[in-house]
Amino acid sequence: MNGYERRKQKKIDQIYRASLPLFMQYGFQKVSVHEIAELAKVSPATIYNYFGTKEKLYIDMLMDWMDTRLEQCERILASELSYPEKTKQIMLLEAESVKVLFDDAINPLGTEMDEWGSQLQKYNVDKVMPFYMKYIEMGKQEGFIKKEITEEMSMMYFTMYKNELERYQNSAANREQVEQNIDQLIELFFFGLIGRMEPTNS
Repeated sequence: MNGYERRKQKKIDQIYRASLPLFMQYGFQKVSVHEIAELAKVSPATIYNYFGTKEKLYIDMLMDWMDTRLEQCERILASELSYPEKTKQIMLLEAESVKVLFDDAINPLGTEMDEWGSQLQKYNVDKVMPFYMKYIEMGKQEGFIKKEITEEMSMMYFTMYKNELERYQNSAANREQVEQNIDQLIELFFFGLIGRMEPTNS
């Protein structure tokens, strides 16, 4: 990457960092390109030159945000944490991601959302699913997931639990309440109501 490309990427990163909190706080329709430019310390013309439209900026910003979250999950999976602790950290990140990606307050309306839906579907196939296949395989190797359970069923179970955790986060009185109960929720995720048993590699 040459000097011009580095400067351009730096400005794009500034625009991404400025636009996400604005969209989340005020909603897509109420945030102007001028407001994003002011917070990012660039000109509105720069944003239009890089992205063309506010809708395209929105989509590119979310894709960049998803890459960052996936990198976080990869680092967690590669860490020295126990498999249940890795699951806890990944599940919390994913539950928060659901709110950002599908919150009606920030999602724009119109034909651009067809493009966003197509990109999101491709992203899931190309990047998200390979990560979770690796996560599931690790769980089987360490004896936390039975080897006879298919990847499809494992993914369905994880997704159901993660979605319920996201709902719980939204309904809980405060963040402290969630943190107090998350260990119990992870215990239930792995061992159910019957309680903990020794992992088995059978």
